[in-house]
Amino acid sequence: MNKNSIFQTSMDEYPEVTQADFDRAVFRQGFKPVEKKQRITIMLDAGVIGYFKSKAGKKGYQTLINESLKKIIAEDQTDQPSLESMLRKVIREELGKTPV
Repeated sequence: MNKNSIFQTSMDEYPEVTQADFDRAVFRQGFKPVEKKQRITIMLDAGVIGYFKSKAGKKGYQTLINESLKKIIAEDQTDQPSLESMLRKVIREELGKTPV
């Protein structure tokens, strides 16, 4: 047996990888599972995109938008307002009491 026949024989022993195999796969970065991402097309205001581009830095603005949306979802699931939203509510209430 030469090298080529050994390589060919060992390659034939592996089953064919199907789409179902990929669908069941757990994507990992190191040992940490990474969520699958889905490509979409979305229309956003130019100001929104400009804001995220100015804040993004090396990460990229799309990553920052994704992280911001995940943070909002996490806050919504805990049913507890964030410190920022509580402060905004208190300030609005206090400003409403002040005579103009």
